[in-house]
Amino acid sequence: MKQIVAAEKLFTGTDWLLNHAMVVEENHIHSIVPIVSLNEKPAYQYSYIIPALIDLQIYGAGGQLLSVFPTMEALQLLQDYCIKGGAAWFQPTVATNSHEVIYACINAVRQFQQKPNNRCIGLHVEGPWINREKRGAHLSEYIYQPNKEQVTSLLEYGKGVITMITLAPEIVSSDLVEFIQSKGIVVSAGHSNADYATATKAFNEGITTATHLYNAMSPLQHRAPGMVGAIFNHPTVNCSIVPDGYHVDFEAIQIAKKQMGERLFAITDAVTETQTGPYPHQLNGDKYEANGILSGSALTMLTCLQKLHLHANIELGEAIRMCSLYPARVIQKENISGMLKPGQKADWIALDVDLSCVKAVE
Repeated sequence: MKQIVAAEKLFTGTDWLLNHAMVVEENHIHSIVPIVSLNEKPAYQYSYIIPALIDLQIYGAGGQLLSVFPTMEALQLLQDYCIKGGAAWFQPTVATNSHEVIYACINAVRQFQQKPNNRCIGLHVEGPWINREKRGAHLSEYIYQPNKEQVTSLLEYGKGVITMITLAPEIVSSDLVEFIQSKGIVVSAGHSNADYATATKAFNEGITTATHLYNAMSPLQHRAPGMVGAIFNHPTVNCSIVPDGYHVDFEAIQIAKKQMGERLFAITDAVTETQTGPYPHQLNGDKYEANGILSGSALTMLTCLQKLHLHANIELGEAIRMCSLYPARVIQKENISGMLKPGQKADWIALDVDLSCVKAVE
């Protein structure tokens, strides 16, 4: 099936094209051409066409937190939420929890990924191999320092499902980190109290990513630059950030952006209201709290984009890249590019002049 859509402004992921059309065939981009060169009229003309967005850290939607409801239904609600919020791909996340809960989430994701047209990247396991001192809203009773047998057991059970693990590099030995990475899993440093030297060593030894900049990590201080300082100073390590104005002040996002450039990307860190399980998230305004502690956002990826552009004063194309191209680089999946280029999968969304979504990904 052939489809032609056009926009006043089309963003490929690298360039802005004015008054261009995108020709889509069999859900792949055939070509991107000036509207005036077309022999036939486009089916639609939008204000903006941009690459669909990508969320690498989200916990639940529609009142069903994945860790409480490790089911196909919960994952479908999560996918629907992500698509409505501009994301074509999502990585459901389970925070520090019991082995039984983590394994149940693995089972649910494995089953969901067998469903046609699913948009699930895989499972992000955040903890339990983290530092208690930087646990944030994570529950202390589930946190532990793993040995090789425990790591092997989880990875074998989660083979083909676990795509990312957040851990504290001062808690997990470098040989175990290397072992995890050898299985094709992205290791992200987070919930960590590592000092500058320890964090830098971990990044130099191959950890490519860090989790929610500033939150639950050793801070940047003038005599102790901590993990934040190590992230700023490292030439290659990427880091996510939660741009809701609560997890991080917008001026702090501006500072980080100047330091990190293309290495900084957005996540929603979004949860949903729940009264059961160890994480009873409650909506407080437009953020969530668990036991009185900030525990997650109410963001979508599109609201991430909007806040980065409108409140952190990041140029629109760069804000889009922080929500699409840069997460794609982190997760490194062949079919997820975060770009609009001929020959690639046609994962695109359309926005109006107010940057609201008027056409979600199909």
